[in-house]
Formats: sequence, structure tokens, C-alpha cells
Amino acid sequence: MGNGASGLLNAFRQGSPEAFDAAFETLFHQHQRAVYGWILRIVRNPATAEELTVETFWRIYRARDRFQPERGFEGWARRIATRAAFDWLRTARPEAELPAEIPAPAAADPAVSAEIRGKIAQAFQRLAPKLRIAATLAVIEELPHRDVAEALGISVAAVKLRVFRALRSLRKDLQQQGITP
Repeated sequence: MGNGASGLLNAFRQGSPEAFDAAFETLFHQHQRAVYGWILRIVRNPATAEELTVETFWRIYRARDRFQPERGFEGWARRIATRAAFDWLRTARPEAELPAEIPAPAAADPAVSAEIRGKIAQAFQRLAPKLRIAATLAVIEELPHRDVAEALGISVAAVKLRVFRALRSLRKDLQQQGITP
């Protein structure tokens, strides 16, 4: 990290009101797309991701006293974004937001595949939010467990456990619907 980036992060953390405002605006412009993309991976809905990006930066603005410049901004912002998405998932109605369509296997019957994909999406929405986030990031987005752990503020072992529990729960839900995973 160069001196300019270090100065920017220090101004964000403890600068004068003018320096803080300028630093926050710069950080917003530098990280807004990455935060939006991260949230979109979790909630799978562009409009919701836009709203939660604004919420994330509002939380960042209010939490500047807890920011540690030496640890960097991106990981800290990602953890706050993850928490905002988690809070939203806990309160959202499962029927209101279904994940982006699950891709169909190339050689499958399109009608059957669409029905099965819909049931999978519904089963996915019934997962507990903390399991859904871990499974979305680790299985659907194929992010390394280390990255998921950092974003969620938990250990890699905890990520693996959440993914295992999510997959076990999905399998059970689908079997109850007459689908053999």
C-alpha cells in the first residue's frame, strides 16, 4: 500500500471533517462497484443489491471509529456488506426474492429442468440465512473458503460446516419434494 492510499485511509479514520468527507467520497467511488458485486452474489437481485450497497456505505460512514487503516479497507467493507446482506436475508420473505435462475444442464428436458430448478431455488430460499450465504459464496460463486471466512468473520472450518449443513438441508428438502439429488 502506497503512501497515498495510507494517507487516504488515515484521513477516513481520523481526519478533519473536510478530510474525512473527501476520503469517504474517494473510498465510495473506488469500492462501490466491488461492494455492489459482492452483495449481488449474496442476494441475487440487482435492485436489492443497489439498496444494500447504499446501506453498507451508510454503515461504513457511521463506523469509521472502528476502522483500522493498517488492515485495509476492502476486507472491512466486505464484512460490513455481508452483514447488511445477512440482515436483509433474515427479514426478507423467501417468496419475494428467488435467486437468479439456476442454469439448466445442456442435455436435459427444458420443461422438467425448469420445474426442478424452481424447486431447488425455493429450497435454497428456505435455508437459514447464515447457511444460505455460505453456500451461495462457496458453492454457487465458487469462492475459496478462505475468502468466504474473511467476509463472514468466521473460521474456514466454520464455513465448511455451514456449507455442509446447507447441502444436507437442501438434499433433505428436495427429497421431501420427491427430487433425488
